[in-house]
Amino acid sequence: MTRQIAMGALAGLCALPVVAAHADDLGAALAETKPLIDLRARAEFVDQDGFANDARAYTLRERLGFETGSFYGFSLLAEIESVQALGPEDFNSTANGRAAYPVIADPEASELNRLQLTYEGIPDTKIVAGRQRIILDDARFVGNVGWRQNEQTFDAALVTNRSLPGVTATYAYIEEVHRIFSDKSPIGNFDSDSHLINLGYSGIEGLTLTGFAYLLDFDNAAGASSETYGARAAYKTALNEDWSLKGAASYARQNEYGSNPASFSLDYYSVDAGASYGPLSFGAGYEVLEGDGTTGFSTPLATLHKFQGWADAFLTTPVDGIEDLSASLNYALPAFGPFTKITSGIVFHDFEAERTGASLGDEVDAVLSAALDNGIKLTAKYASFDGGSAGPADREKLWFQVAYAY
Repeated sequence: MTRQIAMGALAGLCALPVVAAHADDLGAALAETKPLIDLRARAEFVDQDGFANDARAYTLRERLGFETGSFYGFSLLAEIESVQALGPEDFNSTANGRAAYPVIADPEASELNRLQLTYEGIPDTKIVAGRQRIILDDARFVGNVGWRQNEQTFDAALVTNRSLPGVTATYAYIEEVHRIFSDKSPIGNFDSDSHLINLGYSGIEGLTLTGFAYLLDFDNAAGASSETYGARAAYKTALNEDWSLKGAASYARQNEYGSNPASFSLDYYSVDAGASYGPLSFGAGYEVLEGDGTTGFSTPLATLHKFQGWADAFLTTPVDGIEDLSASLNYALPAFGPFTKITSGIVFHDFEAERTGASLGDEVDAVLSAALDNGIKLTAKYASFDGGSAGPADREKLWFQVAYAY
C-alpha cells in the first residue's frame, strides 16, 4: 500500500499542467540529446592475511547512454553498464565462486544502470522516476558507491523542491536497490519499502545546514532495516587569496525499523576540520558509529569506500562500534606537459572499538591522480591496513586505473 501511495502521488504530480517555459518541439528536444560515455579500466591487487592466494583483478567498465532535451518539461535518460574481467579471474568477485581469493567486488555483469524520466514543468521542482543515481550530502548515508565498477542505483521516485529561498527539500521513495554485487548475486539487490527525507538550508554564506530522516525497510535483508534521524552542518570560507578553512559536524540517532526483529538505539557523530594554503591542504576528522555488543550502527546505502579507510576493512560496523581518528594531507602539483591537473594525497586512520576501547588497527592510504585535457584521468591508489590483535585481517590493496568520461 505504501508503494502504491508513493507512486500514485508521483503520477499525480506529473499530470499537473506545465507552468514553466520548456521546449514544446519534439524535434528540438531530440536535437538536444547528448551522449553519456564513461569508460574505466582498472587493475586491482589484494594481499590479505588468511588467504593463501593474492587477488588480482583486471576489469573494464563501459557505461553508455543518452539524455534527451526537454519536451513539455519531460526528459529521458537511459544508460547501460557492462563490466568484464580481462584475463583469469584470480579474485572473489562475490559472484564467481572463487572463495580461495580475497574479495574484489567487481563481478562481471551487463545491466541497465539508469532509466529515468525527469519532469521539471513545475516551478522550482524536479521529479525523477525510474532507475536512477541518488547521492545525498556527503554520501555517508545514501550514495552510489562510485568507486566500484558496478555502481549502486535505485528504482525510485524522487522529488526535489527549491521554492523557499535557500531551502532544498528532497523526498525519495525507493522500491529496489541495485547494489554493486550485480543482479546475479544473491545479495545483489535490496527489495525495498524505504523513504528518504532530506531538508537543506544554504541561505547563510558558506554554511549548509541539513536535517534528514532515512526510513529503510528491506524485505530480503531485515537486519539492515533501520530508521535514522539526524542533522549535519558544513562550513567553508576563504580568509584571503591563499588561505581557506572548512569544517563539518554530523549527528544521527538510529533504531530498528520495519521488518528488523532486533531492538537497538545507537548514535552516530562526526566532526572534521581542514585548511588550504595554495596547493596544500590538510585536515583531521573524528567519526564514531556506536555498537551495543550485538548490533552496530549501519549505513547500508552509503558510499562506504569513502569512509573508514580505502582498504574496506569496516564495510560493516563491528558490534562494539568503531571510532575513527584520521588525518590527511593533499598537494596539487603544477600542470606540466599534457597533464592539466595533478593531485596527490595521504590519509592516516586509527581505529578503536567504541564500546570497549580495544584497538581495531590503523591504516595508511595514498593516492596520485592526473587529468588530461581530453577527458582521460589516470589514478594510482594504495591502502595498507594493520588490524593488530583485535581488528580485522591485515591487508594491502593497490589500484592502477585509466578513466574517460564525456
